Amino acid sequence: QVQLVESGGGLVQAGGSLRLSCAALGRIFSDYPMGWFRQAPGKEREFVAESGVSTTYADFVKGRFSISRDRAKYMVYLQMNNLEPEDTAVYYCEGRRPCSGVYEWFGQGTQETVSS
Repeated sequence: QVQLVESGGGLVQAGGSLRLSCAALGRIFSDYPMGWFRQAPGKEREFVAESGVSTTYADFVKGRFSISRDRAKYMVYLQMNNLEPEDTAVYYCEGRRPCSGVYEWFGQGTQETVSS
């Protein structure tokens, strides 16, 4: 059983920054890929970034977001800079086993709102 718990969402003005955190609890190992998805109102959930053997980002990140890990603490972070109103969404932490082709676990989500 794996549980992912996000924190750090909130309200920020356009151009501002936020840092999201995710704690992984349960039967998960430090080498498991972990990352972030988001879901904006009326839209499907979309991939944002993942840290595993390599680090990958969605194209829309455009160098504004940075994912990092503290493997000893089973934490993953998402530093978001130069935020835009279009970044408003619920952000979900995700995790999976290294050989899994699907995203297996998601947190409950944390709301981020960017005002113009």
